[in-house]
Amino acid sequence: MSKSVTEIQQAFKQLRLAEKAEELPELLRKAEQSSWTYLEFLEELTTFELKRREEKSIQKRLNWARFPFHKPIETFDINEQSAITERQLKQLREYQWIEQTYNIILLGPPGAGKTLLSVGLGIEAIEKGYQVYFVTMGELIQLLKTEEFINKSKIQLKRLRASDLIIIDDVMYMAMDQREATLFFQLIHQLYEQSSLILTSNRSPEEWTELVDNQGMMTAILDRLLHRVEVIHMNNESYRLKHQERIFN
Repeated sequence: MSKSVTEIQQAFKQLRLAEKAEELPELLRKAEQSSWTYLEFLEELTTFELKRREEKSIQKRLNWARFPFHKPIETFDINEQSAITERQLKQLREYQWIEQTYNIILLGPPGAGKTLLSVGLGIEAIEKGYQVYFVTMGELIQLLKTEEFINKSKIQLKRLRASDLIIIDDVMYMAMDQREATLFFQLIHQLYEQSSLILTSNRSPEEWTELVDNQGMMTAILDRLLHRVEVIHMNNESYRLKHQERIFN
């Protein structure tokens, strides 16, 4: 017994294909006009659904990433940076370094474009199918210190540890005590050769040891971070000041 379009739409909704159900009348019209074969109709049906699911997956991973803003990599003006060439940026955008668990350290003064570049790479990595997590150093230390007794912290760190790429912004902008350094070391040890990291900082790694009482601990952290790494010095004029928005023209 043949079913009506409405009945088929209801069946689609029960199969959690609500968007496809809404598209069904238009799809049937196109099939009739173009004299599609059954195979062509099924191909159109599955292509639409796969595209919809991929878009939902990307949006879900973007939400989980917790980016502070949404600016694609295309907004990063390579012509305003002497620290990285067009060829190097193209190589970064191939994302083989994530497959090989390389780290990237972006160094430079506030406003140099470190966070803009890291977020742009993170967004595109998600679109390529990777899981990404963004966190500031201050937020990360707070999550680590509260993981054992705050469920939200536990959930966020579980997502972080499951990510292919973790972006840690403003690394070592302030000193760490013994407990904080230990927690940070334990995390870096867990992520070592399992995930890639992008770290942004306005201090060089050599200066990081000065901000920790236990310099041996920081040496162990650096040993893992710098094993497979690309360090990029972004010492140009402040990107934010160049593009500042004014009240008066």
